[in-house]
Amino acid sequence: MINFDNAATTHPKPRIVRDAVSRAMILYGGNAGRGGHELTERTSEMVYSVREAAADFFDAKPENTILCLNCTHALNTAIQGILEKNDHIIISSLEHNAVYRPVSALVKKGIVTCTIVEVSDDDDEILANIRRAIRPETKAVIFTIASNVTGQIMPIRRIGALCKEMGICLIADGAQACGVIPVSLEKDNISVLCTAGHKGLYGITGTGLLMTDCKFPIKPLMYGGTGSASSSPEQPDFLPDRLESGTQNIIGAASMGAGLRFLGKKGVKMVFDHETHLCSLFISGLSRIPEVTIYRKEKPSYVPIVSFNVEGSASEETAEYLSHEGFGLRAGLHCAPLAHDSNGTPNGTVRFAPSVFNSDREVMLLVQAVKKYVRNLKNGQKVLNSLT
Repeated sequence: MINFDNAATTHPKPRIVRDAVSRAMILYGGNAGRGGHELTERTSEMVYSVREAAADFFDAKPENTILCLNCTHALNTAIQGILEKNDHIIISSLEHNAVYRPVSALVKKGIVTCTIVEVSDDDDEILANIRRAIRPETKAVIFTIASNVTGQIMPIRRIGALCKEMGICLIADGAQACGVIPVSLEKDNISVLCTAGHKGLYGITGTGLLMTDCKFPIKPLMYGGTGSASSSPEQPDFLPDRLESGTQNIIGAASMGAGLRFLGKKGVKMVFDHETHLCSLFISGLSRIPEVTIYRKEKPSYVPIVSFNVEGSASEETAEYLSHEGFGLRAGLHCAPLAHDSNGTPNGTVRFAPSVFNSDREVMLLVQAVKKYVRNLKNGQKVLNSLT
């Protein structure tokens, strides 16, 4: 199986990550922050080194770098931890359900109100739409840095500057951007950055990060043991302990640290350039097939994601055929119905998302498989018939 579904989770992982996971099983058998014996001390030091690496990578502070289960966990922690009764929030029309659902739940409970601003292909228009939506009670703007459906990159630095000017919290979803394009908590004026550890950072699944500038206090999403202030029934009031109840994913942390080292050696620009080249190659191949629609516009910039559909075929049927041909692509709504409504694809798309480990040859083989599928459809063969 050739994996082109790396927007969901990167695979394969770099060797340095695989080795780190194996080593962690042997060396880091302690429960970080719990106990003073050698195993826990060694494990605690490793976990802190991962915080330092992540903080350095995103211009944050180690103590304000929170280890999470995934980006959804990080976003829920930020959203539910910052917003309060009668707050107003602004989200984009491209948001993933990791934002849309917790926000919708708060709206349904009558806790907050929400405005969804439309994303266009013009950055000035996006900023104008946000500015128009701001109210006196606006507490937060929650925006993806790059869409997981089309890959469109948002003007996050300009959005952050606007939020800073207005005293509003910017919560940024970096799941599709971190590790692929430069992202900085400080330079991009981000109040809270949430991201996955298992995508562009090449860690294993079950990993994520939340980084905060601490200007907007975050209430805990979970309460429990932290290894600190254990005599008190109250949750610690200092980070990272305040937001990290329970045993951490030690092996996951080790994998994420190794992924950050891999990116440090490889370089984010090299990753972006290689994956963007593969997307350009794919788009060039598909553009010669009249029955294929590619969902990209000329003006915006994109991370290495391409959404497309084949005329006369549901996205799931196309992806099923390609899977039988040996290619892994995701189909459907990609957990982002807002983005598909905005994109004019309410029934979903097929998503191509290469990684740094894919090659030109693999992309051209995929293009040939799409051509073959279109020929089958034109000859009256349905997906299941062509597979059997």
